Amino acid sequence: MSTAPQPEKSRSEEPRPEKPRAERSESDWERRKRLADVFGETLPETTRDEREPEPGGGRGSDDWLLSQVPPHHGS
Repeated sequence: MSTAPQPEKSRSEEPRPEKPRAERSESDWERRKRLADVFGETLPETTRDEREPEPGGGRGSDDWLLSQVPPHHGS
């Protein structure tokens, strides 16, 4: 009487250890703060059109460009 070899169990069939649960889940602001501490603040909370205009911001981009022209290039 011979016994056939048993197929080996694959890794997916092995029981996985349970991951430890945190004592409490972190709130949304705590998670954002933790991620900002690790990765830095990459995007602002609001867009430019949602914010109040900056003081002295009434100048257009052409005004800024013209103010950067050196004196020897004329006005």
